[in-house]
Amino acid sequence: MSLLKGKIKIIDQYIIGKYLGTFIYTLAIFVIIIVVFDLSEKMDDFMKSGLSFWGILSKYYAGSIPFYVNMLSPLINFIAVIFFTAKMADQTEIVPILSGGVSFNRFLLPYFVSATVIFAANLGSNLYVLPYTNTLKNSFENTYVKRNDPSTKTNIHMKLDDKTYIYIESFDNKTNYGYRFSLDNFNGDVLVKKIVADNIKWDSTKRKWQLSNYSIRKIDGLKESMIYGNGKLKDTILDMRPDDFSAYANVVQNLSTSELADKIRKEKVRGTGIMNDLEFEQYKRFLHPLSAYILTLIGVALSSRKVRGGVGVSLGIGIFISFAYIVFNQFTQMFSTKGGLPPVIAVISPTIAFGLLGIYLLKRAPK
Repeated sequence: MSLLKGKIKIIDQYIIGKYLGTFIYTLAIFVIIIVVFDLSEKMDDFMKSGLSFWGILSKYYAGSIPFYVNMLSPLINFIAVIFFTAKMADQTEIVPILSGGVSFNRFLLPYFVSATVIFAANLGSNLYVLPYTNTLKNSFENTYVKRNDPSTKTNIHMKLDDKTYIYIESFDNKTNYGYRFSLDNFNGDVLVKKIVADNIKWDSTKRKWQLSNYSIRKIDGLKESMIYGNGKLKDTILDMRPDDFSAYANVVQNLSTSELADKIRKEKVRGTGIMNDLEFEQYKRFLHPLSAYILTLIGVALSSRKVRGGVGVSLGIGIFISFAYIVFNQFTQMFSTKGGLPPVIAVISPTIAFGLLGIYLLKRAPK
């Protein structure tokens, strides 16, 4: 019995090593290929930016490589499992393991240990790493790659709280400069203060808004007072940030987990129409890493049987299923952000659908 347990531990170590080794190696190859194609596509933009090689590396690829790793992780995870498991089946390594008294569920244990490592890495990356690296990547793209894209948002109406409403005629995301600003403050249905300014600018050093050529009208029943600041500047604190007026769709990816939760809380009051985008991003960060378990289950159940045609057949089927999973995710995201599908349903439905597929394939797997 002790000899059998010792052999099982060796087999566990062998599978974990093969799983993680194949995953890391394949992921590195794919990332290198994508970076080469991305470099050739954006070379003109890099040349026009005037940045040095180190500037491009630190300002763009330091952010884009983690993005590519996260994007490719489910696909590479699936391919890695199918490749080395199908190879084990083709070399008749799985049959002796199962014939030696090891149940198929026990055979799955080292796979799920490895999947847990990938799950933890993806979850930690989603919550703590990607918001920072996405900021580097998206800031570079918005400045140098999408330089001809509109950076100005117009006719902005926003409710800051139950009493305060603001309007900005136009806001430039590149300069953090707004034109024709007004603020209305109410007590119930009664207007008690109105601020009007020709310009409003975000001061990143003071972390305050700066008004220029402003006027402040205060109303107390029948009494009114006016304060004019023609040619003057006034610092003011408002519960809003420049990214609240961003014309770029990728700004949600830049938010840290705490900033995202805070923005969702504020959006419930403001109602600017981006709630689905915010909630989809929040649920995605927590739930998408579960794909490590689902795709591992499908991969093992699909490739653990020796088939005519060898590894290529299992690998081809696996690639087809993994792309179907990615396409399914993209469709649910589109229906959530554009069609009104609840974000939690949009995020979890691919996991549930492919989880059921994994359970079905598990029942048909060799025992």
